[in-house]
Amino acid sequence: STDLTSTVGYDSIIQHLNDSRKNCKEFEDFLKERAIIEEKYGKELINLSKKKPCGQTELNTLKRSLDVFKQQIDNVGQGHIQLAQTLREEAKKMEDFREKQKLNRKKIELIMEAIHKNRNLQYKKTMEVKQTCCSFLPYGALLYLSTLSHFWQLFLKLAQTKSALEDSDRSYQQNVITLEKIREEWQKEHIKACEFFETQECERINYFRNALWLHVNQLSQECVQNDQKYEEIRKSLEMCSIEKDIDFFVNLRKTGSLAPAPVVYENYYDTQRNPTPVRSPVPVPISRRGPLPTPTSAPGEPDYTTVDGYSLI
Repeated sequence: STDLTSTVGYDSIIQHLNDSRKNCKEFEDFLKERAIIEEKYGKELINLSKKKPCGQTELNTLKRSLDVFKQQIDNVGQGHIQLAQTLREEAKKMEDFREKQKLNRKKIELIMEAIHKNRNLQYKKTMEVKQTCCSFLPYGALLYLSTLSHFWQLFLKLAQTKSALEDSDRSYQQNVITLEKIREEWQKEHIKACEFFETQECERINYFRNALWLHVNQLSQECVQNDQKYEEIRKSLEMCSIEKDIDFFVNLRKTGSLAPAPVVYENYYDTQRNPTPVRSPVPVPISRRGPLPTPTSAPGEPDYTTVDGYSLI
């Protein structure tokens, strides 16, 4: 501003820096809220995997797959809890950065406030002295005219007035010189403050951008780690064998390899008529069962398929 005492430009910069600090605080709060959500989600997943039954009576390979499934869900929950802690740490870093900038900026603001106050006081004093000096001029001219008729009576008063006028003029000149020195000092400090604020704002934008980039990378990394956990489930399901599970159940629950023998007829009424009891043929072992039927999916049920090396359901 052309007004020496105006701070409109400086105030605009300070307002922008305050808004920037507020933006950092908003991102900081966002990270904290996301951390709460991630932690709650992780705990819910862990509780689900530990407390909710999921095929607890299954046997053999499918049981192992279900065990891996529940363990990996637990691991995913642990991952979300760890992500929540990471987000809190990032929020704390943002808070420390924000407070550090605030403290450093406060030092410059105190210097600028002091120099603004000194500049304004000197400007006010200079203007008051100038006004005083100007007020003597018409009074001095009046005294000069009065000397034509009252020379002797007013001579002493005129001399005093002239002396006061000269003193006022010297004071005015000195104040102008002092004000100019203060103005030059203020201008130098103002430039230094603007350069500092600009550097600080560059640092803030760079830090903010990197913090956001890091946050997105953390979320991506969590997705990659989750996919690795889910891949363990897929690998376990690939090892699941329908035939092995059926054989395992048969061997676990089998009661024998011979079918019950037919009932033998014995004639207790006429022993002469049929002395030899009728016997059934010797029971033979049950032959190995045929191949297992291929599982089919009813309409609307998921199929087992392979896509890009992944076994999906």
